Amino acid sequence: MNLHSADSGEYRISHVIMPLFYQHNINEHTRLAIWQIAEDEGFFLEKVPHHRDITHPHKRLQHLAGRYLLPLLFSDFPLEEIMIADTRKPFLPNEKYHFSISHCGQFAAAIASSKNRVGADIEMIATRIQRIAHKFLNETEKNFFNEDYKAFLDQWSLKDKVYTEYLTMMWSAKEAIYKWHGNGGVDFRKNIQLLKFTNINHEQEISLPFVFAKEDIVSLSVNTKIFDEMVLAWIIS
Repeated sequence: MNLHSADSGEYRISHVIMPLFYQHNINEHTRLAIWQIAEDEGFFLEKVPHHRDITHPHKRLQHLAGRYLLPLLFSDFPLEEIMIADTRKPFLPNEKYHFSISHCGQFAAAIASSKNRVGADIEMIATRIQRIAHKFLNETEKNFFNEDYKAFLDQWSLKDKVYTEYLTMMWSAKEAIYKWHGNGGVDFRKNIQLLKFTNINHEQEISLPFVFAKEDIVSLSVNTKIFDEMVLAWIIS
């Protein structure tokens, strides 16, 4: 298991050192991590109460891994108090921590904050996202890529790779905002709009400015990071 870290470290669990795939202690109030799932259900069930009846084995494993991360981020996180809202958003009734969980493939991610609302999402990078881009990108957002990557227009193989990363990053960023909002009823094309695009940099976090227009108009900044085959996006506000 490889460890990618913005604030590297390891957690000792049951006398065995278990490195995380990625961790980021964003500030004193907010922490983020990704776990690469290599364990069976029994490993997680020793620590995680099983809240929902999830019949699909892999989805159940992802669910458990996401919950498992929360007390690793904050040791006093009360897993047993998690409830599910009508919108399917998990929450703590007393809001001791705001949190968000995401999973894809063999990975689970979680972000938690004792002070701010948060949202996080991870997505595997795959070309199939090009087929659904029209469902979450508005016309301006479609044009951002071509305007900033004109040099790739005659080099389709390279453009295709970068374009897929762009679409995945946009989808993940909007999913993070959706989770941050937490009340459902969001049109990704109309209610969540990118203001300006910046070139993709695989070595650094990428900050994307959005406007969220639902009940009110809110300016938001979403941070994203690209790994070899995955995109991570998170928001704190």
